[in-house]
Amino acid sequence: MSRTLSGKLVIATHNKGKLAEMRELLAPYGVEAISAGELNLPEPDETGFMFSENAAIKSRAAAKATGLPALADDSGVCVDALDGAPGLFSANWAGPGKNFAPAMERVEKELQMREATTPEQRRAHFVSALIVTWPDGHEELFEGRVFGRVVWPPRGTNGFGYDPMFLPDGHQRTFGEMSAEEKHGLPADGSEALSHRARAFQKLARALLRAKTDA
Repeated sequence: MSRTLSGKLVIATHNKGKLAEMRELLAPYGVEAISAGELNLPEPDETGFMFSENAAIKSRAAAKATGLPALADDSGVCVDALDGAPGLFSANWAGPGKNFAPAMERVEKELQMREATTPEQRRAHFVSALIVTWPDGHEELFEGRVFGRVVWPPRGTNGFGYDPMFLPDGHQRTFGEMSAEEKHGLPADGSEALSHRARAFQKLARALLRAKTDA
């Protein structure tokens, strides 16, 4: 049975871009969010074989360390022609400094090596797995996906990670060219959001959150 999430929440991330997105998504619900990075919590080893497993590793570690509910996201871009890579290793490809420029260059080089040059050969999708873990061990999982293709050269400077090279289906601009509101804003009419993380968050919000204006 789902619980109502309120009060203080730990975002189990050291990624400032991801933290900013999550705070924007949580803002209408009156939830106070503090990150694992701001609390100087160590980053646990992500040894899972699925996005949901890695998200759970992070949320469990943060909940145990703080005694507060913890929200973790594990996400990545999966390129069909690269057999789903970088996938779970999307952050690893950016190296310890989390520099995604060479990571995007690697994606392009790998595609060129496989002679994947046409738009049809560059199909890809983003995945986001969101998990909330309570200190008593209760957990809830929500997943979102968005499909499109990768482009070269990267376009735009907004967002983070692989956003500048990901062109979602039905759009002419990459995530890197879109504003935060365009990328992960939640439509007022309840229709599906655009980004993978926003789509996962919509499911989470319906199950766990109540808007500040609610009684």
